[in-house]
Amino acid sequence: MAQTGRVAKTAAPSARPNADVRPLMGNEALARGAWEAGVRVAAAYPGTPSTEILEALSGYPEEDVYAQWSTNEKVSLDVAMGASFEGVRALSVMKHVGLNVAADALMSMTYIGVNGGLVIIVCDDPGIHSSQNEQDTRALARFAMVPVLEPSDAQEAPAFMRHAYEISETFDTPVIVRSTTRLSHTRSPVVLGERIEVARREFDDNPVKNVMIPSHARLRHPVLLEREAKLGKYFETSALTELEMLGRAAGVITTSISHGYVKEVLGDASVLKLAGSYPLPERKIRDFAASVERLFVVEELEPVIEDQIRAWGIKVDGKEFFPRDGEFSPEVVRAGFVKAGALPDMGIGDDVFHIEPTPRPPVLCPGCPHTSAYMVLRQAEARVAGDIGCYTLAAIEPLRAIDTCVSMGSSIANATGMAKTRGMTKTGVEQRPVVATIGDSTFLHSGLPPLIDAVYNNADITVMLLDNHIVAMTGGQDHPGTGKTLRGEQTHRVDYESVCRSVGVKWVRTVDSYDLAAMHKALREAIDFKGVAVIISDRECVIDPVKVKGIAMEVRAESCTACQSCMNVGCPSISWSDEWFDGRHKVKIDPNTCIGCTFCAQVCPSDSIQPGTGL
Repeated sequence: MAQTGRVAKTAAPSARPNADVRPLMGNEALARGAWEAGVRVAAAYPGTPSTEILEALSGYPEEDVYAQWSTNEKVSLDVAMGASFEGVRALSVMKHVGLNVAADALMSMTYIGVNGGLVIIVCDDPGIHSSQNEQDTRALARFAMVPVLEPSDAQEAPAFMRHAYEISETFDTPVIVRSTTRLSHTRSPVVLGERIEVARREFDDNPVKNVMIPSHARLRHPVLLEREAKLGKYFETSALTELEMLGRAAGVITTSISHGYVKEVLGDASVLKLAGSYPLPERKIRDFAASVERLFVVEELEPVIEDQIRAWGIKVDGKEFFPRDGEFSPEVVRAGFVKAGALPDMGIGDDVFHIEPTPRPPVLCPGCPHTSAYMVLRQAEARVAGDIGCYTLAAIEPLRAIDTCVSMGSSIANATGMAKTRGMTKTGVEQRPVVATIGDSTFLHSGLPPLIDAVYNNADITVMLLDNHIVAMTGGQDHPGTGKTLRGEQTHRVDYESVCRSVGVKWVRTVDSYDLAAMHKALREAIDFKGVAVIISDRECVIDPVKVKGIAMEVRAESCTACQSCMNVGCPSISWSDEWFDGRHKVKIDPNTCIGCTFCAQVCPSDSIQPGTGL
């Protein structure tokens, strides 16, 4: 198979003084690269740290690129695959855990290959800033035998995206472009390029290639193995792999954002910066290893590159000095080289600077409509299976009402399993009512199949669908329950009551999230109902798409008994005042952050919390 011309790195801003240079986040640069590469169809499910890519891409003209939010990551990849089948360049975007959801489709698509170029941007989250784990996408990509490219900064991102589409179409393969939180959310100057208009290809009417039944898959697997060998040879001469020889004492193999850290702390070492982590250029790595006295691999998370180099019989140092968990930084990389004896210990670190982060308790926003659900669940002493969303913060004090949280859409099935254990245990074992809580976007993402399963298997559970009318945790994106598309166009809005009834749920109620009495009443009735009951807690997010602000509440200090009931709401607008009653602090409310939701007033036994005067 002939190779296309190699794509050289875009020149640095200083090398092109007349170029259009803009400060872009890594995610914005990846979106720019997709647009420049001639992408026509793009789909994603929002998830930090990947969300801004589709948001940025939707800012380009509709006649250039169709962009959509999908209900989950597998749907996103399936949509992109459909566009690829039809001969146009396509893009799917997700965070690392989203690739788990899309893996079924990916494992078949790697056998099928592509027609129009297909790229999957996956953003990993080292340090677990906003995820339930910090898995390394490179390991799953290696398992799927899909090539991985890893830009090291925002300037490289557009060139890597263009290169990814060339590889995809040249080698008939999906390609993963991997980012990490630090690259995705760091802003730096980027030289903008022009869009490449790529001619649409005819549909490849080839069932043996496109239809993965067993007899066809058996024929395609050898093709996949052959493709892997060709890709390995191709990466030996990749223009995106950079070699900088500065001396023989130490050599470092690295990729992605780690390259910047290495150059900052070990600037006089020879560095081989790889274009990606799979397939690896064996000959180039062997030659580099032979040219230095000591070889290091610096890579975040798993020793993907290191293990392969060691399997080739090459002596290399890596994870014994650089951790497998957490996010790298110049300090972490410096400490690794000091530990390895490659740098002197200069005593630079927390012991010198005494870095102390400002404490910030993780709590729901003032007036968050999810608050009421967990207040009533705590009082009901229910066993609560939680899900992925802002409301997971209810697992900690003071709400402390969530007992489990696994992954997107797990809560309802977890609750079914819990409920099915009732009656199996010995007399005297606590038998709490079982409740699953799940957000609106998460329900549409992967909550409907387990709800169908619960009804089908006669589970005695209550499902609290927390509908705040937006994908709140990732910054306020639309979904099928909002009635708006990614570009803000009006479309069909999902009716949750109708959906639940259509799959066989007999007991469904929609309740105003701000009405605590109604929430208590609905929960009691739902728990008493034998079978699957669904409570839809209905109030918009107080932050997105617009900031909600009503008349702030205030405390009548003269009647406050310091009972602390309002403190149990967990609202960050409520704090202790300097006044005391019976040895306890009275409370006060910050009028600047209070939105007037009245939760605190509804639980105050002395009627001391009232709407403020606004003066």
